[in-house]
Amino acid sequence: MDKLVAAEAWTRADLLGLEHLSAEEITLILDTAEQLKTMTGGCAGKLDLLRGATIANLFFENSTRTRTSFSLAARRLGADTIDFSSSGSSLSKGETFIDTAKNIEAMNVDAIVVRHRTPGTPHLLAQNVECCVVNAGDGAHEHPTQGLLDIMTIREQRGQIEGLTVALVGDIAHSRTARSNIWGLQKLGAHVIVCGPSTLVSRHWEKLGVEVAYSLDAILPRCDVLNLLRIQFERQLMRPFPSVREYALLYAMNGERMTRAKKNILIMAPGPINRGAEITPEVADGPHSVILHQVTNGLAIRMAVLWLTYCAANTGASQ
Repeated sequence: MDKLVAAEAWTRADLLGLEHLSAEEITLILDTAEQLKTMTGGCAGKLDLLRGATIANLFFENSTRTRTSFSLAARRLGADTIDFSSSGSSLSKGETFIDTAKNIEAMNVDAIVVRHRTPGTPHLLAQNVECCVVNAGDGAHEHPTQGLLDIMTIREQRGQIEGLTVALVGDIAHSRTARSNIWGLQKLGAHVIVCGPSTLVSRHWEKLGVEVAYSLDAILPRCDVLNLLRIQFERQLMRPFPSVREYALLYAMNGERMTRAKKNILIMAPGPINRGAEITPEVADGPHSVILHQVTNGLAIRMAVLWLTYCAANTGASQ
């Protein structure tokens, strides 16, 4: 309970990304999430830590896991929630994004969780409102809570991050999840490989300190963790490979590839998964898969983020 009581150790009223967090800050979020998960019996129970607070979810892109888990996380902590959808809102009448957010803030909300297709939107929002801002995904830039829940799952299963080799496989070019994982994993001492077709994995990624690979079969024996990313056709202007079938032949994790992987390899996917494209059913539902553990840990991470940012905002901490 000490870390929750001593929440002054966290000094940011916003969570906009992992790029500018320290290893100590990332670890504090992970530790708090693990403690909250224990206190709520695996995130099933409720606490009164945010009783009286109101969390507004502003989602301008479709979402299942992230939106639902942020709403549940707030309620598990005792907060009230407002779920906003751009469809049918005053945005269709010409109201600006900032004006919409300020009007919602004027209803005395304590935090805004925002997802938007435009990179940098949460940063812009944080400059224009006084309440806490949490980034739930901004374009292809970052998805910090997804990165954190992925890291939490690895640490939970393996005990530590340092020294592990983690491969992010798939649509790296359009993946905000990949970026947040890269920042977080490297700061905690992992070796990160990004792997996929050359049309989706540029050599420029090496500037971030990661290893770039184009053959899953070549790197597979070295990997402790595979995080299989969805091909994001909705963000692509042209098809990056001839067919989904060809992609699957080269990059899908299937039963045959599992025979050549480490015996204790972890199989992860941020979801939604496309069975038969990035992963086959026997692997997605097999003993090495921790995909549903990621979903549970997403609830714990979002509880921790809402709690820590709320405490920072209410103790006058800096952003």
